[in-house]
Amino acid sequence: MSKSYYSLGLMSGTSMDGVDASIIQTDGKSKYKAILDKYFEYPKDIYQDLTKLRDKIKKRKDLKKFKKKIKSIEKNITLFHAKAANEIIKKTKANIDFIGFHGHTIFHSVDSYKDRITVQLGDGKLLSKLTNKKVVYDFRQNDLKNGGCGAPLVPIFHRLIAKVKKINLPVSFVNIGGIANETQARNDMPNGLYAKDIGPGNCMLDAWIRKKTKKKYDDKGLIARRGEIINNSRNARNTDVLSSKIFELLTMFSLSGRKSFDINDFSLPDILETHSLEDGAAMLTEVIKRLFHSSLQHSKRRIILCGGGRKNIFLIEQLKKKPDPKSLKPLNIKLIDKFGIDGDFVESQAFAYLAIRSYLKLPISFPETTGCKKPCTGGVIVKNF
Repeated sequence: MSKSYYSLGLMSGTSMDGVDASIIQTDGKSKYKAILDKYFEYPKDIYQDLTKLRDKIKKRKDLKKFKKKIKSIEKNITLFHAKAANEIIKKTKANIDFIGFHGHTIFHSVDSYKDRITVQLGDGKLLSKLTNKKVVYDFRQNDLKNGGCGAPLVPIFHRLIAKVKKINLPVSFVNIGGIANETQARNDMPNGLYAKDIGPGNCMLDAWIRKKTKKKYDDKGLIARRGEIINNSRNARNTDVLSSKIFELLTMFSLSGRKSFDINDFSLPDILETHSLEDGAAMLTEVIKRLFHSSLQHSKRRIILCGGGRKNIFLIEQLKKKPDPKSLKPLNIKLIDKFGIDGDFVESQAFAYLAIRSYLKLPISFPETTGCKKPCTGGVIVKNF
């Protein structure tokens, strides 16, 4: 019988609003049980620092240009993660064996095979010192060294969810974060998995809302719901133009062999500036809908939605509608919450699981998920206490 471990996963996503923390019990292989989940919102200063930094880091050279600022923010982020970790650990009787520390991605570029780079803010050694726990961090670098794109890493956990929850295969897990990605859990692939980034999830819509309001995102899709497309010929025409640009960009990425994208790959087009807040939000929501209907048409399997985008009620309503053109088929969509899993904490639970796999030297990425040459493990393990 496999040994079981208690692991704490910490995840700071593209929304930059806070840290998701999850404690799970797992053998790092075929078993896991969620113990406790908790969300910790960033204070205003960290949120503002991250959003400003995101707007500055557009190219590799910017990492050097803003090196001092990056180091300062990294320390503050790590201190906040330590505070969150210590707080959630106090709420459980479990003795935490490892902390899976994803950190916060500030730059991810995999345009060429030679110069692939991914940068996550987070000081694993400092976190270990402040929590008195062994920490696993820097999960993506080994995948890059093995020819992969460094993402997505969560698919192996999606596969575990399907097993634990007895979800019949094949099934697709689609995460709507800043970038949308799909994991196909299926038995006809070498490692039972196929995964890829689909394209922009929330990133463009969130950027539009932040630009035009003081809000961070379109809560429940209420803003987009007030917009108009169908009965406005100019809005409909510009939505078609916007969709075409996104599809052309994704085609170019696909031809280059990329399986992973970054929010910086998808900037707001100038065409939106001539539209109202509501119409712009409606147009961007429509683009996401078209992207999903096109990208997921291959699938006759069920689609299980994860990530913050699943809370956008208006978007989900659009995704469930019959596609246009009518040659496309409606998508068979369910929220992951329907299977007894809190969809807000899938990725934090995943990095708790990946921490144990890293310790056991088990693979966390595969040729069918990141494009790496062979299945490989990842993560740096540190004990600093």
